[in-house]
Order: sequence, then structure tokens, then C-alpha cells
Amino acid sequence: MANVFDTLKERGFIAQCTNEAELRELFDKEKVTFYIGFDPTADSLHAGHFIALMAMAHMQRAGHRPICLVGGGTGTIGDPTGRTDMRKMLTDEDIEHNCECFKKQIARFIDFSDGKAIMVNNGDWLRKLNYIDLLRDVGACFTVNRMLAAECYKQRWEKGLTFLEFNYMVMQGYDFLELNRRYGCKLEMGGDDQWSNIIAGVELNRRKNNTAVYGLTNKLLTKSDGKKMGKTAGGALWLDAEKTSPYEFYQYWRNVDDADVEKCLSLLTFLPMDEVRRLGALQDSAINEAKKVLAYEVTKIVHGEQAAEDAKKAAEAMFGGSGAGANIPEVPASVGTKLLDVMAAGKIVASKSEGRRLIQQNGVALNDVKVSDVDYVLTDEDFKDGEAILKKGKKKYYKLVK
Repeated sequence: MANVFDTLKERGFIAQCTNEAELRELFDKEKVTFYIGFDPTADSLHAGHFIALMAMAHMQRAGHRPICLVGGGTGTIGDPTGRTDMRKMLTDEDIEHNCECFKKQIARFIDFSDGKAIMVNNGDWLRKLNYIDLLRDVGACFTVNRMLAAECYKQRWEKGLTFLEFNYMVMQGYDFLELNRRYGCKLEMGGDDQWSNIIAGVELNRRKNNTAVYGLTNKLLTKSDGKKMGKTAGGALWLDAEKTSPYEFYQYWRNVDDADVEKCLSLLTFLPMDEVRRLGALQDSAINEAKKVLAYEVTKIVHGEQAAEDAKKAAEAMFGGSGAGANIPEVPASVGTKLLDVMAAGKIVASKSEGRRLIQQNGVALNDVKVSDVDYVLTDEDFKDGEAILKKGKKKYYKLVK
């Protein structure tokens, strides 16, 4: 079997690694226990988590053992990484509820049967820590000047970094130490924005236990222009079917930019790389076939084969000249224009005030996604082959033509 490091590298996952040669050798020698943490900031995982779940799935398929950690402890603080303001403080009830939601979703990606994977909640040990004991146990292992230099804190300087958030790195580092002690965990994985926190855990294990452990980060899910992928007219692209319908989920991947198709096929599906490269090399209108494969495969992984089939059929009916998509009124629209202006100019609504009320009452959907922002501006991503479907109320459809 190929070394999983080579698999992850070929598919484009790997961003940074603490010691590539040693880690590659470790993968060859033994079944490695590794972990990825998910803080319960919402009641569903989203597209940004998807790439980490796929990396975890590849690791498990190669025979290694995942620990899926939900942050019942760290979630009480909130990771300041990439934030310009402090995260909303969640109640204990919210955290517990969100953790349970995460567990159900993660189980769709990872096989927990027969000890093949472990699910843990860091609240089980972090909430029991005595503050003075923690300071004496691990406090001396963290230098403030090095912590202040960490990338995860830099965006907080202007508005101020609270002491509450400053402790986050210590808690995440302590998680790695605890998981090594309990389960022999030797590797922490996560998004590249977690590099500073992961390094803290690697160093803490070395200082406290003289143990060699490793850190590996995956690339973040971004478009070819560097912007984060996974935003829709209705907000985040959620993995929960109640928050983002399978049809909406399918349509998002069906409409990705041509330049992002091969990368998404590589990172977000299990298709062999020869097939990924073949599909990614298609040009002009032929690339649409690759996008259909991408949308179907990703939806199948997240929502199941039946949901993927239903979404595919609905999309074909909508855009293929039959069903709701056939003979519906066409309205001209331009990227960069407010949807409200398009609706008024195209006589979809009698006036802008009517349009505002309709949007505020959840009566408008764009490509099956509820539009909640009255100032929503149309983007290239809203159009597939130059068209977008606007739904007014329950039964009226309009085709926005770019």
C-alpha cells in the first residue's frame, strides 16, 4: 500500500509538516493514531471543515486511527485564529448541543466500528483542570514572546486580544499532550491556520514527556483567486441538509469556477487521480461535465447516494429544458448589480419596497438558496452557463440571464 503521506501530497492536501522524513517513516512502520479537533461554534460543520474530514478519511483508509475531538472545553473560549473580533460566548447547553450535532455528522465520514476510530470531547479533561495546577504543570513550557509572535493572534492586535483568548493555544496544546498520554496519539492535523496551535502541542509533548510527536496541516479550501470557498447567498455552505439543502449543495459545486474544478475533485472526492487529471484537463463547454461529476461525488459523500441522485435530477429538470426550468420568463441581469434592482427592473416585483418585504419574509430564493440580504449583489458564482434561477414565493420562477 502506498504511504499515506504520498497520497495526501499528490492530492494537494499538505501545507506544512513538522518533520516530513520522520513522519513518512512512521506511516510506513506503524498504525498511527492521529487527531483533528472541531470546535462547536455552530450546530453544523460547514464546507471549510470538509477538507479536514476528507484528509481524515484518507488516513483511515490507509490503516491509521483517527481521533475526532469535539471542543466541549475549547469551545467555551473560542479560537481567535483569523478573527478580527472576539467570538460569541456560547452557553454550556449550546456547546453540548453543537457537539452532539458534530458527532452525528462526523460519523458519516469516519468508520467508528471495532475501534477503528475514537470520538472524544476535550471538555472531559479541560473542565476538570485546576488553574494553579495547570500553570505549574504546563505554564513554564510556553514563552509569552513566542506566543505573541504566532500568526493566530496577529489579526487581533488592533481591537485587543483578551487574556481569555490568549489561553486558547495553551488549551489546544494540552489536548495533544492528553491524547498522547491516553491513546498514544502521535500526530495532530488541521487547517493551515492552526499551525501555531499545532506547533504548541508538539513542543509541549517534547518538553513534558520527551516524546516525539508531529504536526501536519492541510491547505485551506480556497478559490483560485485566494478567497475562501463555501459562501452562498444564504451564508455558509453547511453540511447539514436542514441548513443547506442537498440540491443547493449540489448546485454550489456545479457552479465552481473552471480553474477550481481539478483542485476540488482532488481534495473533495475519492476519484483516482488519473480520472481527476482527465476531468480537470477538459476545456471550454466540456468542463461542465467535470463539474457535474464533482457536484455528484461531493453531494454523495456528504448526503448519500440517493440525495445526490435527487439533486442531479432536480438540476437537470431545472436547467435542462424540462420541469420548472422550461419556458419560464427570462430577465436580464448583470454581475455586480443588486438582486433587488434586477427584480424591480424585470417586473418580478411591482416596486423595490415590495421586493424588500418579499426578501425579508424569506419569499425569494436564488438557485434554491433563500436570500435574506435585501442588498445582496449578484456574483459570477450565481450563474451557471450564464443563467440563474430566481424563485418568487412558492411557485413563480424566473430565469436571470447574464
